[in-house]
Amino acid sequence: MTTRPLRADARRNVESILDAATTCLARDPDASINDIARAAGVGRVTLYGHFENRAGLVGAVVDRAMRESEASLRGVDLSGDPAAALVRLIEASWQVTLRYGALVVAAERSMPVAEMDAAHTEPRERVRRLLERGRAEHRFRTDLPVSWLLTAMHTVTHAAAASVYVGELADAEGARAIAATMLGLLTPPGAVVPDVAALRSVR
Repeated sequence: MTTRPLRADARRNVESILDAATTCLARDPDASINDIARAAGVGRVTLYGHFENRAGLVGAVVDRAMRESEASLRGVDLSGDPAAALVRLIEASWQVTLRYGALVVAAERSMPVAEMDAAHTEPRERVRRLLERGRAEHRFRTDLPVSWLLTAMHTVTHAAAASVYVGELADAEGARAIAATMLGLLTPPGAVVPDVAALRSVR
C-alpha cells in the first residue's frame, strides 16, 4: 500500500527534474546541479537519487528532447524536389533547435561523442535518405561520401546553435544560414546553387 504513492512521487520528481533541467540548460548550458534542483523544487539528494551525475541528467534531457523533436519532424513533407525538401527539413529542425535553446551547447559540453551520435541516429537516417535521393536525381553532388555530407550538416547545425547562443547569429537567421551553407556544399560542381528563398515555394 505504501509503495504505489512512492513510485508515483518518484515519477513526478523525475519529470519535474527533467522539466527544470530542460528550462535551465536551454537558458544556460552551464547551469549547475544546484540550479536545476532548485528550479525543480527538490534537494540535491533527491536529484542524485535519480541521476548519477550531471552528464547523466543532461543525457536524459537530450534523450527526451530528441524523442519530442522526432514526433514533430516526422510530419515534414520530404517529397518533391530534394533541395526544396532539404530546406523544409532544415527550417523545421531549426524551430526545434530554438525551442531547446542552449541545450545543444550543454549536450556537446557534457555528453560523450558516442552518446551524442546515438541520440541523433533517427535524424541522421532521415537526412541520409533525402541526400541519397537527391544524389540519385542529380540534385546533390556525388563526388563526396554521404557520411561526410551528414557530418557536415550536423556540424553546421550545431555551429549555428552555438553562434546564436553567443550572439553572433540572430535566431531568425539560423535556418537560412544552415540551408545556404548546405546547398552550397551539396550542389554539384559547376551547377548553380539554388536560392533558399526561391526553394521555399517549390514542391
